[in-house]
Amino acid sequence: MMKEKVGFTTTIPVEILLAADKVPVDLNNLFINHPRPHKLIEKAENAGFPANLCGWIKGIYGAAHEYGIRKIIAVTQGDCSNTHALMEILENERFEIMPFAYPYDRDYQLLKLQIEQLMERFGVNPDEAEAVRTSLLPLRGKLKTLDELTYKGGQISGFENHYYLVSASDFFGDVAKFTVEVDRFLAKMRNSKPDCLEPLRVGYLGVPPIMSDFYSFLESLGVEVVYNELARQFAMLTDHGDLVRQYQNYTYPYKIFHRLRDINEAVEKRKLRGLIHYTQSFCFRQLEDIIIRQQVKVPILTIEGNTPDPLDGRTRLRLESFAEMLRTSSCFGSLRPGR
Repeated sequence: MMKEKVGFTTTIPVEILLAADKVPVDLNNLFINHPRPHKLIEKAENAGFPANLCGWIKGIYGAAHEYGIRKIIAVTQGDCSNTHALMEILENERFEIMPFAYPYDRDYQLLKLQIEQLMERFGVNPDEAEAVRTSLLPLRGKLKTLDELTYKGGQISGFENHYYLVSASDFFGDVAKFTVEVDRFLAKMRNSKPDCLEPLRVGYLGVPPIMSDFYSFLESLGVEVVYNELARQFAMLTDHGDLVRQYQNYTYPYKIFHRLRDINEAVEKRKLRGLIHYTQSFCFRQLEDIIIRQQVKVPILTIEGNTPDPLDGRTRLRLESFAEMLRTSSCFGSLRPGR
């Protein structure tokens, strides 16, 4: 008998689904890894979704239909403001929708209540969920090693770092399979030698890039992403002692200021020369760029995208110019952040 698949719109306490013996499915991963992601966007637009709407929202809708994911956990607070309408459309189409909300102020008791409600929905008790959380710690520790090899050893590329960390949102729907792949990759990377050339070290901020060649283009410029901010958060590399605190310390759904602490620590620890902030078109999070620029003291380039296409000419030129600016700067930290 095949396990039931449960989709979700962004990172949720996946331990609950695993404890319930369900297959967790991050609908974002289904969308962006589809051989023809444009087909999923077209499916949404054919259903009436407007052209000037976030490509990820349309992709999630298309993925749910394409793969027949009929049961979906919708993060209605702490993620995309369009999720409410998306879930209403899917519910109207006879999908089973379960809401989950991250409290804006990271209140422990409110988050605990949301987690308990989700556990009740799937017939899981706290001890079962905690047992799964504990069982995942060795795997998360391996991902932490992978992240460290990216910025300490230079053996792992920015894209490889991104791929494995962002995939930890659902572990490919199969923890054992994902663990084997991570083990094989780490064994291979530990025996590899870093490139003798010193790349320009930058960080990447924001949701995963929708553009298909973002990382490869940066590498062609001699630029390496050694900090993938939100992918690293999705992977939850630190043991915080219990399930509620683990998701309380996950920065993405809450105030921008919690993210800023993590970003500034990474700038210092990973010796980042600059940051690339990706903002999704038509997303309210574009406004957070204002605060990031005021609170982070290294040069920042903000880029925007909306469809799973290669980088356009203008964005390529801006990335080239940004890399050259960082490379020719004679004094790290002397440049004012700017677009």
